[in-house]
Amino acid sequence: MANTDGLTAINACVIIPTYNNAKTLSRVLDGVLAKTSHVIVVNDGSTDATGGILSQYPTVIRIDLPSNQGKGSALREGFQEAVARHYDYAITLDSDGQHFPDDIPAFVDEIAENGMALLIGDRNMNQEGIPGKSSFGNRFSNFWFRFETGIALSDTQSGFRLYPLKEIRDIRFYTKKFEFEIEVIVKAAWRGIPIRNVPIRVLYDPNERVSHFRPFRDFTRISILNTWFVLVTLLYIRPRDYFRTFKEKGFKRFFFEDLLHSEDPPLKKSLSVALGVFVGISPFWGFQTVIVLFLAWILRLNKLIAFAFSNVSIPPLIPFIVYACLEAGTFVLGQPTAASGFNWRQVDTYRPYIQQHLTEYLVGSFVLGTFAAAMGGMLAYLLLNIQSSRRTSL
Repeated sequence: MANTDGLTAINACVIIPTYNNAKTLSRVLDGVLAKTSHVIVVNDGSTDATGGILSQYPTVIRIDLPSNQGKGSALREGFQEAVARHYDYAITLDSDGQHFPDDIPAFVDEIAENGMALLIGDRNMNQEGIPGKSSFGNRFSNFWFRFETGIALSDTQSGFRLYPLKEIRDIRFYTKKFEFEIEVIVKAAWRGIPIRNVPIRVLYDPNERVSHFRPFRDFTRISILNTWFVLVTLLYIRPRDYFRTFKEKGFKRFFFEDLLHSEDPPLKKSLSVALGVFVGISPFWGFQTVIVLFLAWILRLNKLIAFAFSNVSIPPLIPFIVYACLEAGTFVLGQPTAASGFNWRQVDTYRPYIQQHLTEYLVGSFVLGTFAAAMGGMLAYLLLNIQSSRRTSL
C-alpha cells in the first residue's frame, strides 16, 4: 500500500514527464507509487513501448500528447492537470532513472519545516560518473540565475523539484523545451517566491539512461533566454527592486541604513558613490541605470549606492550639468567659448548647441564626471570614516 501520509499532508502530487524512456519508466513508476498514489504521467509523444507500459498502471493519471512537444510543454500540461485536481504542490522527477523516488520525503519535510517554496534537488555534481557537460552546464546555469535573481543556489538544473502550484499558476510562460525549467525558476524568484535547494542522490547509468538534450540547439535556446533575462533584470527588475526599497525606507532611512550602517567598508562605499556620480554625469543618457548596475556588479561594489548616486543628473540639475560639461570641454580642448546661442534656462537651445559643440560636450562630460566622482568619493570616504570613528568611541 502506498505511503501517502507525507504528500497528503501538503496536498501534493507527483508529475513525471516522459519521452522514449521505456527502459527505466517501470522502475521509476514503481518507486514513486511506493510513496504515493497521486501520480500524473505526461507521455510527450513517445514512439517506443511507453504507451504499453503505462497501460499496466491503471491508477496513474495519464496524459498523452499526440506528438513530442518538449519537456516544458509536458510539465505545463502536468501543472494544468494538477491545478484542476486542486493540488497545492507538484513534485516533478525525470523518467530516465537518474532520480531516486526515495528522496521524495526530503521535499515534503522541507515544506513542512520551512514553509512554501519552489524546491530544486541538489545533486552532488562532483561524484563519479557525472558527465562533464552536465557539471559545466549546471555551473553556467547557477551563475546566470544568481545574476538574474540575486539568489545563490548550488543546483539550478535538476529536474527533481517541488513547485508551489498556486503561486506559479498566474505566471505567463513562453518556452516549451528544456529551457522552461530555467524560465520558471527565474520568473518565480522575480515574483518573490522563495527558491531553495534540497539534497538528493543522482544516478547516471550510461547503459539505461537516454538523454534527449541536444547540446547545440538546447544550449542555444538557453543562452538566448538568459540573454533576455539579463536585459530584463538590468532594465526592469533591479530598478524596480531599488525603487521599492527607496519607497519603503525613504531617503533618510536609506541614507543612514544602507549607506552609513551597511557592512561594506568605507572604501567600498565611497568607490560606489564615485562610480554612481561618474556614470550619472557622463553622456550615457537613457542607459545610465544599465551601465551603473553592470559596472557595480563587475567591480563588486555596492549596487544600491551606485544606483542612487547615478541619479545626480535629475531634471532640475540637467541644465547646470550640460552647461558645466560644455564649459569644461572648451577649456580642456583650448577652444574659444561659443556661449552665444545657448541659454541654460531655455531647454530648446540645448540640442542645437550640443550638436554644434559635440566634441567639447563629450570631452567635458568625462572630465567633469571624473572630477565630480573623485570629489564625491573622497568626501564620502571622509564622512564615512568620521561616522565610523564616532561609533567606535561610543
